[in-house]
Formats: sequence, C-alpha cells, structure tokens
Amino acid sequence: MHTRSLRLPQVLHGPQRPPLSAAALAAVLSVAVATAAIYPLKTVAPVVSLSVVYLPAVLLVSSLWGLLPGLGTSVLSAAAFNFFHIPPVGRFTIADPRNWVALAAFTTVAIVSSAIAGIARARSAEAEQRRGEADLAATLARELLAGADTGSTLATTARRLAISLGLSSAGLELGEVAGDTRRDAIPLHDNEGRVRATLLVPRTLPADTASRLRIRIVPALEALVAIALRRDEMHSDAVETAALRRSDEVKTALLRAVSHDLRTPLTTIVAAGHALSSPSLTDQERDELAAAVVSEGERLASLVEKLLDLSRLQGGGLHSSREWVSLEDVVLAARDSLSVPDPQIRIAIPPDLPSVRGDAAQLERVFANLLENAGRYAGRAPVSVNATRTGSKVIVSVVDQGPGITETELQRIFEPFYRGSEADSAQWTGSGLGLAIARGFVEAGGGTLTAESLPGQGTTFSVTLPVDSE
Repeated sequence: MHTRSLRLPQVLHGPQRPPLSAAALAAVLSVAVATAAIYPLKTVAPVVSLSVVYLPAVLLVSSLWGLLPGLGTSVLSAAAFNFFHIPPVGRFTIADPRNWVALAAFTTVAIVSSAIAGIARARSAEAEQRRGEADLAATLARELLAGADTGSTLATTARRLAISLGLSSAGLELGEVAGDTRRDAIPLHDNEGRVRATLLVPRTLPADTASRLRIRIVPALEALVAIALRRDEMHSDAVETAALRRSDEVKTALLRAVSHDLRTPLTTIVAAGHALSSPSLTDQERDELAAAVVSEGERLASLVEKLLDLSRLQGGGLHSSREWVSLEDVVLAARDSLSVPDPQIRIAIPPDLPSVRGDAAQLERVFANLLENAGRYAGRAPVSVNATRTGSKVIVSVVDQGPGITETELQRIFEPFYRGSEADSAQWTGSGLGLAIARGFVEAGGGTLTAESLPGQGTTFSVTLPVDSE
C-alpha cells in the first residue's frame, strides 16, 4: 500500500509534460539532425522522397508535448526541407513544380501524423488519469472499510485525497458542515439523499481539478462513505444484539442458580428443621439432620459468597491488597480448606520459588476453586500441583486426570454459570461460578488463568503471576 500511495500523485495528474522551452529546443535539434541526415542519403535516393526523415522528429515532439508543438515542428521541418534540400537550395522557393507536390504531401503527412500523435498522447494521459482515479478509489476503500470505525479514518482519507489531487489541504467530516471563506463544502449523500459527510476543499482549485473532483471522485467517495457508515451501524447493531443475548443468558443462568442451587439447600434446611422437632427421633437421626443443616447451610453460604464475589468483579468494586505472598503457603491453605483427602492432591513446589505480590485471601480462593474443580472431575485419580519460574513470572499448574474438556466447552468454561454438558448429572454439582471468579481474582492481581485439555486425557489449569508487579 505504501508504494501505491507514493505513486498516486503522479498518476492522478497524468504524465508530466516537459516545459514548452524544451519543446522548442527539441524541435530545432531534431529538425537539424534530420536535415543533416538527408545529405548522405541523397546519393542513394531522390531528394523528394527523403522528406520522411523529418517524420520521427514530428512524432517525437507531438508525443511529448501535444498537438500544437507537433504542428510547429511540422512547419519547421517543411521549411528546412525546402531551404536546404529542394532546388534552388538556400532559398524559400521551388523551381520544379513537381517539388511543390512533394512538399505539400510531406507537409500534409507531417500535420496528420502530428495530430494523430497528439490525440494519442491526450488519450494516454486520460487513461493514465482514470487509472490513477481507480487506484485512489481502491486505496480509499481499503482505508475506509478496513478500519474499525469510520470516524477515526476520515482524517487519513482526507489527507490521502489531498496528496493524490495535489491540494493544499482537504477535510472530511461526518454530517453536514458549512464551508467558509477558504474552504468549499461538498456534501456527500447516501442513496436515500441524506447528507452523511462533507468534503472540505480549498475554494481556489484549478478548473480541471475541480471538474474531475466533482464528476468522478466525489461520487465514488459518496458510495464508500455510505457503505462504511452502514457497516458501522450494522456492527453496532450486532454488538448490541450480542450484548442483549448475553444479558438474557446471564439472567437465565442466574434464575436457574436461584431456583436450583439456592432452593435445594434451603429446602433441605427447612425439612431438617421441621424433622428435628419430632420427639420420636433417635440421637443418631438427630445428629444426621443437624449435620445436614450445617452442610447445606455452608453450601448456601458458599454460593452467596460466590455471587457477591462475581458482583464485585463485574461491577469493578473488587479491592486487592498488594503484599508479598508465598505460593506454597497459599496452595497448602487452599488444600486444607477442601474436603478432598490429602493423598489425592500432590503438591510439588520448589523451595526456592520466589514470592509474588498479590492478595493472599483471593489467591487462596483461586487455588481452592481450581483444586475443588479438579478433584470433582478427577474422581479417584490424583490431582497434581506444580510450580516453576519463567523469567519474571511464576506459573502454577493444577493438573487432573479426569475426562477432559472438549474444544467447544473449553471456550466457555470461564463464563459465569456455565457448568458444561454434565451439569444435569448428580455426579457433577456446582454453581458454575468457581472458574469465572478464579479468573477474575487472578487478572485483578495482574496475572492470567488459562486451561488446556484433551478429551479423555485430563485438564491443566495454569495460573501465571508476576514475580514483582508494582
């Protein structure tokens, strides 16, 4: 694109014609060379037939400077041929009447050749100009339609247009804008006649530039701007539609969580509470019901806490402390907070692993969620926690040997309330908030949380944290 843009100014202005003084000099020199070349040719051909030697000079000047300089070269060639080669030489007279016919024929051929060459040059210049305008339209189309937002590319488009047309300045603004004493305003309409943008150009433009601008360039620019703005509108509509659809999905998931994950423990607690008042209960049954109340209460409290964490993350109200944290202590604390037996979690953290700056409580919640998730899906298989330092970062990996995650679900597991294809199975319980909250906590501390998985070969969650992030 860069090379093409450098060519545009020359292409749009057509082939640059040398000055007329150069045309006069070229005409004189080329006629002089042709006149001198005829002298040795007289020995092999009649003089009257040698007038064609002047035709290359006529064609050369006509091709480079146009019709009028070519006609002048034709007249100069006829005069030189008459003066130097048609008897009596050295005079502008012709003794033999047949030479008049030869001179007239040469003059006619020279003038016709000059006219044809001049017309060909004009056609070539016009074709080059049209090609330049097509190149300009293609360049403007790439700039307007490839940008993310039309408004941000208008300045670049106007500058490109000014350079290509040789204008001192140009402006392109959205909507209808009035001109002033220095600039002329050209409205750009869409196919419905509405003014979508305004092209501002200097008022003092050459007549040919102004004509080409309004007749050939403005219509193409109108179409491109209208298409680009329509593209923006469609993109905006698509984004709004996607946001509304996502909002509906979140609402549906939240209602599902409230209706199932909140109602289930509440129902258990209420039922156990009623049963505890029965005088026929044995001590063992009473202990079991009390344990159920405590268990379901803890489950309910955990869900409420996750909902509050998610609300703070999405609302930007999360506050993280920036203290030196030992990852080994954090992982061990996370393990101890779980109900998973210790032998199933294998922790391998090097003793020389550096501390990181972060919020210890939030990091503990992160690894607790990851270990809980890995333990739930791994079944009886062990879960491994490994840590290593890579440059200025520390990577902690939580690896399970569960059924793995499909590529489709891998793209959604960090979405709030997403619980995967096994959510309806009693084996796979949970609110679908743990991974979303874990990623939010990690990113709040300047790190990243990613997942890799192959179906049937387990899943690896990698937490990357900066060693020192002030």
